[in-house]
Amino acid sequence: MFHVPERSRLTAGELATPPDVPYGAFLVLSPEPGWFLYLIACDAQGHPDVPGSVGWEHVSVSARNRAATRQRTPTWREMSYVKDLCWDEEDVVLQFHPKRSEYVNQHPHCLHLWRYTLAELPTPTPNLVGDVTPG
Repeated sequence: MFHVPERSRLTAGELATPPDVPYGAFLVLSPEPGWFLYLIACDAQGHPDVPGSVGWEHVSVSARNRAATRQRTPTWREMSYVKDLCWDEEDVVLQFHPKRSEYVNQHPHCLHLWRYTLAELPTPTPNLVGDVTPG
């Protein structure tokens, strides 16, 4: 189930949203010391200005230092933290690498998490996903 980090909601400024809605902008402390994560989240109801968004829960993640003077791409540890923050343990959440012809890069240090809610997506068996080292 999708949930937003309500205590971290931005309630003032350009990205402000009202409390207790399943979308918005959030600022959370990163598990990486000295960094914050900026999240933009949306539930599966979709956005009227974004065709095709119904059925997709989505969180974009970017990392900035405390002074907001440096930014970088989020780490695996940070993305896992956000997955656990916004979804339940047993939810399958994806990061996509789209076709090159459909690639959009509006922020060079932003990664995205997605969960499809209209059908159960197939997943590989656990032995294909785990750390398999030859030899």
